[in-house]
Amino acid sequence: MKLASLKGGRDGQLIVVSRNLDLYVSAAEIAPTLQVALDDWDRHAPLLTALSDDLNAGKRGDARQLDLHALASPLPRAYEFLDGSAYLPHVERVRRARGAEVPESFYDDPLMYQATAAGFLGPREPVRAVSEEHGIDFEAEVVVVTDDVPMNPTPEEAAARIVLVGLVNDVSLRNLIPGELAKGFGFLQSKPRSALSPVLVTPDELGDAWQDGVLSLPLHSYLNGEWFGSPDAGTDMQFGFGRLVAHAAHTRPLTAGTIVGSGTIANQDTALGASCLAEKRMLEIIADGKPSTPFMRFGDTIRIEMLNADDENIFGSIEQVIEPHDG
Repeated sequence: MKLASLKGGRDGQLIVVSRNLDLYVSAAEIAPTLQVALDDWDRHAPLLTALSDDLNAGKRGDARQLDLHALASPLPRAYEFLDGSAYLPHVERVRRARGAEVPESFYDDPLMYQATAAGFLGPREPVRAVSEEHGIDFEAEVVVVTDDVPMNPTPEEAAARIVLVGLVNDVSLRNLIPGELAKGFGFLQSKPRSALSPVLVTPDELGDAWQDGVLSLPLHSYLNGEWFGSPDAGTDMQFGFGRLVAHAAHTRPLTAGTIVGSGTIANQDTALGASCLAEKRMLEIIADGKPSTPFMRFGDTIRIEMLNADDENIFGSIEQVIEPHDG
C-alpha cells in the first residue's frame, strides 16, 4: 500500500496511490488525514489496504491521475522526527577529516538527535534559505513511521511497530553546525525543514528488500541533473530500524506518527558516491587536504529516489530547488 497527502489544510488530505504512482483515490471515507489513520492504525490499515487492492486491480471508477506537484508531504507535520546516524562510514569520514577518532560507544550505541517535525516540505517544494553562506546541503536518507511504541521495547518489538517506510531530504546548514554544537546543546538553526518522499509505503511493498528492519536497495541522488551517489541503504548499516526505534523509545513511549531516520546513507565503497555534500567534501579533505566541491547555491537542484529490482520508482522522487528566502 502506498499513501500520500494532497495539499489542503495543515495536515493535507489522505489519498491511496497506485503501485505505479499513476493513479490515486481519496481515502476520506476511511480517514481524512494520514495522522488520523495512524492514530487508529489497527482499524484503518485493513480498510486502506482493501482500497489499495481495488485501485491496483482497476476496480475504482473514481481513480484520478496523480500530479506529484499537487502533493504535500505525506505527513505535513509529525509529533516527532528522530534522526539517527546508522552508517558509520559517514561518521568515520567526517571525524577523520578533522583528525578525530570515532568513540567506541558509536559502534554499539546509536547516535540520534531530535529533528524538526513541526512541518515538512512537499516533495516538489523549494528549499528556501536565508544565505548561501550557511553551507546548504542535502542528506538522502531512509525513514520509517511508527505506530504507538511502548517504552523500553526490544529491537524486535520496536520493529513490529514500524508501519510505513519512505525517504527524506534532511536539509542541513553545514556552516552553522560547528557553532551550535560547540554550545553543547545540539542542533537548532542548522537544521531547517526537510522534505519527505511523495509517498510512504507499507513494508510489504518492498518485498525481499526489507529484511529485519533494513532496506537493502541503492538510494540515488542527482545534483543539478548529474549523478552524485547510489550507496546501498542495506550495506554498512550498523543499526537496523528496529534498533533505532528501540533506542528512541528506551526512556519514553513514542506516539503513532513518529518518524525515525537512518541518517545519511554511506558505504565503505566510495565508488558508489555519497548522499550529501559534506561527505564528498570530507573525502576531498582526506585526499587533498582541502575540499573542492562547494555547498549548494541558489538555483541548484537535488533529486533523490529509490528504484526496486524492476527499476520502478518506489516512493516517487524528491525534487527540489534551492531558493533565497524572500522575507
